[in-house]
Amino acid sequence: MTSPDIAARTAPFLRACLDCMGGNLVGVYLHGSAAMGCFHPARSDLDYLVVLRDEPADPVKRRFLDRVVELHRAGPAKGIEMSAVTESVCRHFVYPTPFVLHFSAAHLEAYQADPAGYLLRMRGADPDLAAHFAVTRQRGQVLFGTPIRDLFAPVPDAAYWDSIRLDIQDAPARIQAQPLYLTLNLCRALAWRREGRILSKAEGGAWGLAHLPAGFHPLLRTALADYRGETAAYDSARLPQFARYMLAQLSEPD
Repeated sequence: MTSPDIAARTAPFLRACLDCMGGNLVGVYLHGSAAMGCFHPARSDLDYLVVLRDEPADPVKRRFLDRVVELHRAGPAKGIEMSAVTESVCRHFVYPTPFVLHFSAAHLEAYQADPAGYLLRMRGADPDLAAHFAVTRQRGQVLFGTPIRDLFAPVPDAAYWDSIRLDIQDAPARIQAQPLYLTLNLCRALAWRREGRILSKAEGGAWGLAHLPAGFHPLLRTALADYRGETAAYDSARLPQFARYMLAQLSEPD
Protein backbone atom coordinates (compact mmCIF):
# COMPACT_ATOMS: atom_id res chain seq x y z
CA MET A 1 0.00 0.00 0.00
CA THR A 2 1.11 3.57 -0.59
CA SER A 3 2.19 6.00 2.11
CA PRO A 4 -1.09 7.99 1.91
CA ASP A 5 -3.02 4.74 2.45
CA ILE A 6 -0.97 3.95 5.54
CA ALA A 7 -1.30 7.51 6.83
CA ALA A 8 -5.09 7.28 6.54
CA ARG A 9 -5.09 4.05 8.53
CA THR A 10 -2.72 5.27 11.25
CA ALA A 11 -4.22 8.73 11.80
CA PRO A 12 -7.20 7.50 13.91
CA PHE A 13 -4.85 5.52 16.17
CA LEU A 14 -2.64 8.55 16.67
CA ARG A 15 -5.70 10.65 17.52
CA ALA A 16 -6.70 8.09 20.18
CA CYS A 17 -3.21 8.27 21.69
CA LEU A 18 -3.27 12.08 21.79
CA ASP A 19 -6.81 12.25 23.16
CA CYS A 20 -6.28 9.70 25.92
CA MET A 21 -2.63 10.18 26.90
CA GLY A 22 -2.22 13.94 26.42
CA GLY A 23 0.97 15.35 27.91
CA ASN A 24 2.09 11.90 29.07
CA LEU A 25 2.71 10.91 25.46
CA VAL A 26 6.35 10.84 24.35
CA GLY A 27 5.89 9.28 20.94
CA VAL A 28 3.93 6.90 18.72
CA TYR A 29 5.84 4.62 16.33
CA LEU A 30 4.80 2.35 13.49
CA HIS A 31 6.80 -0.82 12.92
CA GLY A 32 6.20 -4.12 11.14
CA SER A 33 4.99 -4.54 7.56
CA ALA A 34 3.35 -1.12 7.28
CA ALA A 35 6.64 0.58 8.12
CA MET A 36 8.63 -1.74 5.82
CA GLY A 37 6.51 -1.14 2.73
CA CYS A 38 4.90 -4.59 2.41
CA PHE A 39 1.58 -4.14 4.22
CA HIS A 40 -1.33 -6.20 2.84
CA PRO A 41 -4.82 -5.47 4.21
CA ALA A 42 -5.81 -9.16 4.23
CA ARG A 43 -2.53 -10.51 5.63
CA SER A 44 -1.05 -7.82 7.86
CA ASP A 45 -1.83 -6.08 11.10
CA LEU A 46 -0.84 -2.57 12.12
CA ASP A 47 1.97 -2.65 14.67
CA TYR A 48 2.46 0.25 17.09
CA LEU A 49 4.71 1.20 19.97
CA VAL A 50 3.29 3.87 22.27
CA VAL A 51 5.89 5.51 24.52
CA LEU A 52 4.77 7.27 27.70
CA ARG A 53 6.57 9.27 30.35
CA ASP A 54 4.84 7.37 33.15
CA GLU A 55 2.45 4.46 33.44
CA PRO A 56 -1.11 5.82 33.15
CA ALA A 57 -3.84 5.15 35.68
CA ASP A 58 -6.27 2.33 34.97
CA PRO A 59 -9.18 4.64 33.95
CA VAL A 60 -6.92 6.19 31.30
CA LYS A 61 -5.86 2.74 30.10
CA ARG A 62 -9.52 1.71 29.88
CA ARG A 63 -10.52 4.74 27.81
CA PHE A 64 -7.58 4.17 25.51
CA LEU A 65 -8.21 0.46 25.03
CA ASP A 66 -11.88 1.11 24.28
CA ARG A 67 -10.75 3.37 21.44
CA VAL A 68 -8.18 0.82 20.26
CA VAL A 69 -10.82 -1.93 20.17
CA GLU A 70 -13.04 0.24 17.97
CA LEU A 71 -10.17 0.80 15.55
CA HIS A 72 -9.22 -2.88 15.67
CA ARG A 73 -12.72 -3.84 14.57
CA ALA A 74 -12.62 -1.33 11.75
CA GLY A 75 -9.69 -3.13 10.15
CA PRO A 76 -7.40 -4.21 8.61
CA ALA A 77 -8.37 -7.87 8.66
CA LYS A 78 -5.77 -8.80 11.30
CA GLY A 79 -6.42 -5.62 13.26
CA ILE A 80 -4.03 -3.82 15.58
CA GLU A 81 -1.15 -4.95 17.75
CA MET A 82 -0.02 -2.32 20.23
CA SER A 83 2.38 -2.19 23.15
CA ALA A 84 2.74 0.78 25.49
CA VAL A 85 6.05 1.24 27.30
CA THR A 86 7.63 3.94 29.41
CA GLU A 87 10.33 6.26 28.13
CA SER A 88 12.90 4.91 30.59
CA VAL A 89 13.01 1.40 29.08
CA CYS A 90 13.48 2.87 25.61
CA ARG A 91 16.41 5.05 26.62
CA HIS A 92 17.96 2.37 28.85
CA PHE A 93 17.11 -0.95 27.24
CA VAL A 94 15.98 -3.76 29.54
CA TYR A 95 15.50 -7.40 28.56
CA PRO A 96 12.91 -8.85 28.82
CA THR A 97 11.39 -5.43 28.22
CA PRO A 98 8.76 -4.11 30.66
CA PHE A 99 5.47 -2.89 29.23
CA VAL A 100 2.50 -1.13 30.81
CA LEU A 101 -0.22 -2.13 28.35
CA HIS A 102 -0.64 -4.45 25.39
CA PHE A 103 -3.38 -5.31 22.93
CA SER A 104 -3.72 -7.60 19.93
CA ALA A 105 -6.38 -9.70 18.24
CA ALA A 106 -5.48 -12.61 20.52
CA HIS A 107 -6.55 -10.57 23.56
CA LEU A 108 -9.82 -9.09 22.31
CA GLU A 109 -12.13 -11.61 24.00
CA ALA A 110 -10.25 -11.42 27.30
CA TYR A 111 -10.53 -7.64 27.40
CA GLN A 112 -14.22 -7.66 26.53
CA ALA A 113 -15.00 -10.34 29.10
CA ASP A 114 -13.19 -8.68 32.02
CA PRO A 115 -11.71 -5.23 31.32
CA ALA A 116 -10.62 -4.60 34.91
CA GLY A 117 -8.92 -7.98 35.22
CA TYR A 118 -7.29 -7.54 31.84
CA LEU A 119 -5.71 -4.26 32.92
CA LEU A 120 -4.27 -5.95 35.98
CA ARG A 121 -2.83 -8.81 33.95
CA MET A 122 -1.67 -6.93 30.88
CA ARG A 123 1.51 -5.42 32.23
CA GLY A 124 4.85 -7.07 32.88
CA ALA A 125 7.82 -7.95 30.67
CA ASP A 126 7.79 -9.28 27.10
CA PRO A 127 10.79 -10.76 25.23
CA ASP A 128 9.09 -9.92 21.90
CA LEU A 129 9.67 -6.23 22.53
CA ALA A 130 13.39 -6.63 21.89
CA ALA A 131 12.58 -7.51 18.28
CA HIS A 132 9.99 -4.73 18.05
CA PHE A 133 12.47 -2.16 19.36
CA ALA A 134 15.18 -3.34 16.96
CA VAL A 135 12.82 -3.17 13.98
CA THR A 136 11.68 0.27 15.07
CA ARG A 137 15.25 1.54 15.28
CA GLN A 138 16.12 0.28 11.80
CA ARG A 139 12.86 0.48 9.88
CA GLY A 140 10.23 2.22 12.01
CA GLN A 141 8.28 5.41 11.32
CA VAL A 142 7.56 8.26 13.71
CA LEU A 143 3.86 9.10 13.82
CA PHE A 144 4.33 11.56 16.66
CA GLY A 145 7.01 12.70 19.07
CA THR A 146 10.70 12.14 19.66
CA PRO A 147 12.84 10.94 16.73
CA ILE A 148 13.54 7.22 16.92
CA ARG A 149 17.32 7.37 17.27
CA ASP A 150 16.98 10.00 20.01
CA LEU A 151 14.72 7.77 22.07
CA PHE A 152 15.42 4.07 21.44
CA ALA A 153 18.76 2.75 22.65
CA PRO A 154 20.41 0.00 20.56
CA VAL A 155 19.14 -3.51 21.26
CA PRO A 156 22.04 -5.89 22.05
CA ASP A 157 22.41 -8.68 19.52
CA ALA A 158 22.00 -11.32 22.24
CA ALA A 159 18.63 -9.90 23.29
CA TYR A 160 17.41 -9.56 19.71
CA TRP A 161 18.43 -13.11 18.87
CA ASP A 162 16.79 -14.52 22.00
CA SER A 163 13.60 -12.64 21.14
CA ILE A 164 13.30 -14.05 17.62
CA ARG A 165 14.60 -17.49 18.68
CA LEU A 166 11.77 -17.87 21.18
CA ASP A 167 9.29 -17.18 18.37
CA ILE A 168 10.58 -19.92 16.05
CA GLN A 169 12.11 -22.58 18.31
CA ASP A 170 9.06 -24.87 18.04
CA ALA A 171 8.57 -24.25 14.30
CA PRO A 172 8.48 -27.96 13.27
CA ALA A 173 5.46 -28.52 15.52
CA ARG A 174 3.67 -25.29 14.55
CA ILE A 175 4.46 -24.77 10.90
CA GLN A 176 1.54 -26.85 9.61
CA ALA A 177 -0.86 -24.56 11.45
CA GLN A 178 1.04 -21.34 10.62
CA PRO A 179 2.79 -22.01 7.30
CA LEU A 180 2.95 -18.43 6.06
CA TYR A 181 4.10 -16.91 9.33
CA LEU A 182 6.79 -19.45 10.16
CA THR A 183 8.14 -20.06 6.65
CA LEU A 184 8.88 -16.38 6.12
CA ASN A 185 9.96 -15.71 9.71
CA LEU A 186 12.50 -18.53 9.56
CA CYS A 187 13.96 -16.94 6.43
CA ARG A 188 14.34 -13.54 7.97
CA ALA A 189 15.79 -15.03 11.16
CA LEU A 190 18.50 -16.76 9.13
CA ALA A 191 19.14 -13.56 7.16
CA TRP A 192 19.82 -11.78 10.42
CA ARG A 193 22.08 -14.55 11.75
CA ARG A 194 24.15 -14.66 8.57
CA GLU A 195 24.14 -11.02 7.49
CA GLY A 196 22.80 -8.94 10.38
CA ARG A 197 19.87 -7.76 8.26
CA ILE A 198 16.44 -6.97 9.71
CA LEU A 199 13.94 -7.85 6.99
CA SER A 200 10.19 -7.89 6.54
CA LYS A 201 8.44 -11.21 5.92
CA ALA A 202 8.29 -10.50 2.17
CA GLU A 203 11.97 -9.52 2.12
CA GLY A 204 12.78 -12.66 4.12
CA GLY A 205 11.09 -14.83 1.50
CA ALA A 206 13.02 -13.11 -1.29
CA TRP A 207 16.23 -13.59 0.68
CA GLY A 208 15.42 -17.28 1.02
CA LEU A 209 14.97 -17.65 -2.74
CA ALA A 210 18.42 -16.14 -3.23
CA HIS A 211 20.24 -18.10 -0.50
CA LEU A 212 18.47 -21.38 0.32
CA PRO A 213 18.57 -24.73 -1.54
CA ALA A 214 16.47 -24.89 -4.72
CA GLY A 215 14.42 -27.74 -3.30
CA PHE A 216 12.75 -25.30 -0.91
CA HIS A 217 12.03 -22.65 -3.55
CA PRO A 218 8.50 -23.92 -4.42
CA LEU A 219 7.58 -23.66 -0.74
CA LEU A 220 8.99 -20.16 -0.51
CA ARG A 221 7.12 -19.07 -3.64
CA THR A 222 3.92 -20.49 -2.18
CA ALA A 223 4.43 -18.54 1.05
CA LEU A 224 5.14 -15.32 -0.83
CA ALA A 225 2.05 -15.81 -3.00
CA ASP A 226 0.00 -16.43 0.14
CA TYR A 227 1.43 -13.23 1.66
CA ARG A 228 0.31 -11.30 -1.43
CA GLY A 229 -3.22 -12.63 -0.93
CA GLU A 230 -3.12 -15.16 -3.75
CA THR A 231 -4.49 -18.69 -3.52
CA ALA A 232 -1.72 -20.90 -2.20
CA ALA A 233 -1.51 -24.65 -1.58
CA TYR A 234 1.35 -25.69 0.71
CA ASP A 235 3.22 -28.98 0.43
CA SER A 236 2.36 -30.32 3.88
CA ALA A 237 5.20 -32.86 3.86
CA ARG A 238 7.75 -30.20 2.96
CA LEU A 239 6.82 -27.77 5.71
CA PRO A 240 8.29 -29.67 8.71
CA GLN A 241 11.35 -30.59 6.62
CA PHE A 242 11.93 -26.93 5.92
CA ALA A 243 11.47 -25.99 9.58
CA ARG A 244 13.97 -28.62 10.75
CA TYR A 245 16.49 -27.58 8.09
CA MET A 246 16.21 -23.91 9.03
CA LEU A 247 16.57 -24.56 12.76
CA ALA A 248 19.69 -26.61 12.03
CA GLN A 249 21.12 -23.71 10.03
CA LEU A 250 20.23 -21.27 12.78
CA SER A 251 21.94 -23.42 15.41
CA GLU A 252 25.28 -23.41 13.60
CA PRO A 253 27.95 -21.30 15.29
CA ASP A 254 28.57 -17.84 13.87
